Amino acid sequence: MTGHHVLDLFSCAGGAAMGYHLAGFEVDGCDIADRPNYPFTYRRGDALEYLAHLIFSGDIERYTLVHASPPCQAGCALTVGTNQSQGWGGTHTDLVAPTRTLLDRTGLPYVMEQPNGRAEIRKDLSPCGEMFGLGVLRHRNFELGRWATQKPTHPRHRGYVRGHRHGVRRDGPYVAAYGKGGGKATVPEMQTAMGITWTDVHEELTEAIPPAYTRWIGTAFLTARQEVLV
Repeated sequence: MTGHHVLDLFSCAGGAAMGYHLAGFEVDGCDIADRPNYPFTYRRGDALEYLAHLIFSGDIERYTLVHASPPCQAGCALTVGTNQSQGWGGTHTDLVAPTRTLLDRTGLPYVMEQPNGRAEIRKDLSPCGEMFGLGVLRHRNFELGRWATQKPTHPRHRGYVRGHRHGVRRDGPYVAAYGKGGGKATVPEMQTAMGITWTDVHEELTEAIPPAYTRWIGTAFLTARQEVLV
């Protein structure tokens, strides 16, 4: 393999993957669910089992960077075999800690993503759609391992998210890309707002990371890497 390659774990429908692709990476994804709309090379399976396999076999060295979004499998406990092999014991509904453990074992730079306020990760980057002129806010937190970049300024929001909330209907420049009813975004509106055209599955769109986020992150990573090499 040549060039820069990112391993996209808990890949969902490929929002993060597309951003890395646009930044110049080749992408391999892995998710426990069937993702026929995923736009790049894809493996169906337990993401942490697959990562452990890559580490122990040495095949992890094919990659330049690892991205992981554990919430995409948050409802799926790790298999007993994975728990025993890693010495964690029991089952895990919170996959952040075991994901970080394996990411650290790779020896590679990594990016770990979580929805805002849902898990204990470092908020090294916290982009929102307004930073990129998108039609959603979709705040996300990213922990960076073995590399760093300057945190961009969070711009002031231009208004409300459109829809009903606590009995009040508001109009605004952003759509609610989650749930159904109450003025929330339709599938075409979510596609347009996030820049995602390759899937029209409602559940996948409500979970997706806008590609603009990881395009920015991937570009920042390659810039930082080049500065170190120089």
